[in-house]
Amino acid sequence: MRALLLVLSLICALPAFAGNQKEEPLSNSVQTMLHKSISDRGVPKLVFASKEKGKKWLDEMSHRLEKRIPKEKDRLDFLRTVHYEATRAGLDPQMVLGLIQVESGFKKYAISSAGARGYMQVMPFWVRSIGTPDQNLFNLRVNLRYGCTILRYYLDRENGNLYRALGRYNGSVGKAAYPNAVLAAWKKHWAYSDTDL
Repeated sequence: MRALLLVLSLICALPAFAGNQKEEPLSNSVQTMLHKSISDRGVPKLVFASKEKGKKWLDEMSHRLEKRIPKEKDRLDFLRTVHYEATRAGLDPQMVLGLIQVESGFKKYAISSAGARGYMQVMPFWVRSIGTPDQNLFNLRVNLRYGCTILRYYLDRENGNLYRALGRYNGSVGKAAYPNAVLAAWKKHWAYSDTDL
């Protein structure tokens, strides 16, 4: 049993391949807006045109994610939270799944060589800049809230240019590898339309 726990701890501690996002000074108004955005305590819920469409999306994404997150309860909680946080930030939930695949490989406790944490590989400086010290970046909801809020901020900053926003999110703006990897993961593994089923 101890050997199994040791192996699991080593697997969870493996570094993620996130970039080196740079801390940039934020104006007071941007800092306040971002702080307000991450402080909402609403309950994650699916928002679709109908319950049936929501169930179809959840079932399909759950099936695709089954090998990466084997426990059904954990998988459904994860997907509901991704959908809620992405939609809340005005992002495509499937694109966020592609980003998470590239950033952390769906590992909750991933840590990059640059120190980024969790599913969306959020840098700890964001907690200092816009959060509160009690916020744990390994918490599912906290991590996804920060990641989606930060990506939305970069998307707005880049005037809707997703390619540049993804580069900025990863700390590799102007380089093609990271945005191309996220877009490819999105298209290959997570693209979805309710007419797909």
